Amino acid sequence: MGILSGFAPWIVYWVLVGNVPFVAAVVTALAVSAVALAVSRARRPPGGTLEIGSVATFLVLTVVTLTVSQGFMERWIQPLSTAGILLVALVGVLAGRPFVREIAEVDQPKEVLKSELFGEITTRVTWIWVAAFAGMTVSSAIPPIVYGDATILDTRTPLSFVCYWVIPFALLGAAVLAGRLLTDRMVAEATSPHVVRRSTFVAFKELGIDELLYLAKEKADREVGAGMEAYAVQVGGKGTPLTGDESRESWPVSYKVRERA
Repeated sequence: MGILSGFAPWIVYWVLVGNVPFVAAVVTALAVSAVALAVSRARRPPGGTLEIGSVATFLVLTVVTLTVSQGFMERWIQPLSTAGILLVALVGVLAGRPFVREIAEVDQPKEVLKSELFGEITTRVTWIWVAAFAGMTVSSAIPPIVYGDATILDTRTPLSFVCYWVIPFALLGAAVLAGRLLTDRMVAEATSPHVVRRSTFVAFKELGIDELLYLAKEKADREVGAGMEAYAVQVGGKGTPLTGDESRESWPVSYKVRERA
C-alpha cells in the first residue's frame, strides 16, 4: 500500500490527462500530491523524496500548462511529466535516499532497517523504476520529435498512441512485476539455509570463547526475525578494538538461518 499511496498523484494524473483539460489534470494531481506530502510528513518526517518531487513536478507542469499553447501541451505534456518523475527518482537514488526505501521503511523494525538485504533490495528496485521512467520518457518524446503534428489525443496514428501510451504503460507494468520478482528472489536467497550471513557484535575483550559464542548467537537471533533461528554460528578469530574504549572489541560473526522448530 505504501508504494500505491506514493504514486497516487501520478495515477490520478495519468487517468485524467487526455480525458479532461490539461490544466484540470495537473491541478488535481498537484492537490493530491500536496495531500500525500502532508500524510508523508505525519508518518515519517520530514517527508519523502517522491512526495516532495511530485509536488515540485506538478507545480512546474501547472505553470507550464497555464503559459504555453494547447498545441504544445498536446505534443509535450507526456514526455515532460515522465521526465519529471524520472528526475525525482534519479536524484533520490543518487543522493542515497531511494524512494522505494523511504516508503518501505514505514513501520519496519530497526533490525530490518539496518540489514544489508533491506538496503540492497530497495536500491535495486528503485533502479528498476528509474529504468522504467527513462524508457517512458524516451518513448513519449519520439512522436513530437519524429512527427511534428503528434498529439496524445491522436488514436489513429500508430506512432502517437503506441509511443505516448502503449509502450510507457507497458514499461510501468513491467517495473511492478520486475520489482516484485526481484524482491521475492532476494528474500528467498537470504533466508535459504545454505546462505552464510555475516555481522558483528561488541563484547568485552576478556570474555572466553563460550561467552563470545553466546553473545554471537543472541545477536544473530535478533537479526533473523520472528519464526527463524540462527545456526552454525561462528565467531571470527580476532576482535577489533573500539576507538575510545579499550575494554571492548568488535567481533565478526557468521551464521546460517532456518525456520524455528
